[in-house]
Amino acid sequence: MNLLSTPSRRRLAAILTILGVIALGAGIAGAALGASDDASKPPRRPLAQAVLAALSSPPVEGVNARVHFTNNLLPPGSLPKGTKLPLGASADGRIWLARDGRLRLEVHSDAGDAEIAYDGSRVSIYDAGSKTIYRAPLARTAAPRDGAGSALGSIATKLAPLMRVLDVSDAVPSTTAGRPTYTVRVTPKDDGGLLGAAELAFDADHGIPLRAAVYQHGEDSPVLELAATDVRYGPVADADLALRPHPDAKVVDVARGRPAAPTASTASGVDAVRRRAGFPVAAPATVAGLPRRGVHLLRSGTSSGAVLVYGRGLGTVVVFETKADGGSAPLSGLRLPEVNVDGRTGTELATALGTVLTFERDGVRYTVAGLVPPVAVENAARSLR
Repeated sequence: MNLLSTPSRRRLAAILTILGVIALGAGIAGAALGASDDASKPPRRPLAQAVLAALSSPPVEGVNARVHFTNNLLPPGSLPKGTKLPLGASADGRIWLARDGRLRLEVHSDAGDAEIAYDGSRVSIYDAGSKTIYRAPLARTAAPRDGAGSALGSIATKLAPLMRVLDVSDAVPSTTAGRPTYTVRVTPKDDGGLLGAAELAFDADHGIPLRAAVYQHGEDSPVLELAATDVRYGPVADADLALRPHPDAKVVDVARGRPAAPTASTASGVDAVRRRAGFPVAAPATVAGLPRRGVHLLRSGTSSGAVLVYGRGLGTVVVFETKADGGSAPLSGLRLPEVNVDGRTGTELATALGTVLTFERDGVRYTVAGLVPPVAVENAARSLR
């Protein structure tokens, strides 16, 4: 996505799309907030007016920013001693973003250094711990062809279902990395599980996102935050956008030989899925006190899997069942804590925002996940009979 392109409709699409993404908690994108009192706050405005004011300003040629990444996703002691995850700890770094969408991000932490570059057609990720460069093709997002009003209407239509379960604040005047910004906060209207809120700050003069953060329910400090601590606008040299040379690194093309993406079939409902799955499907009416809302069949090549949804909203628990074929299970590459699921040994990743548990029983592999505490996922796993 190009946040610097000249037509205002592109910046409008970028701002609204990022708002929708962080509302789902799917991830954090952009550079983020480092509170500063060096710049005057912009005038208070409704969100729509703040966005339009940012779009009316001249575009920038590029961004050069120092950033700080805060990661409190994994509670202390949740992983075995010595276990390190990429970007699994807080880190400092720098980001370069060109007007044409090319970018490079480098971060440094106790868990190891990492570097990400996008050249317009391919993403390259360097992990210093394993001395590996991962590469994958990524097409540039096409800009909307209609005007800003049409882009706004299209995105608003797509985000309408989210707005029924989320509250969006007005644009709150703030300062970010010495720049006047507006901060927008998104919170679940009802049960959000462990997810409490998400925030985005964008430059009041240019519309460039300068902060993104996700909060756990009931907590004032962010679980995840990517923050610009110093930002400068202007042309970015090509040398700053290219991945640095790593002659001793091995290269892995992740798109080569990748498995077929799962696709939904026409089979839905407990009876239909059980007839076509090819393995016994456990689908109790409730798990962990949550009612079953849907059962669907997924196919990936010649393999089949069942997806079960329990509960509603962001407090939903999702169960994925497939035949245990002896291959690697989800999370198998990590040294994670083990839990007992009715006599079976499971592997659990518990974070501040959610839990994933995987285990096998009688030739079936189960993966249970949700934005809920470990006890809810464990109780759900024990109900799968």
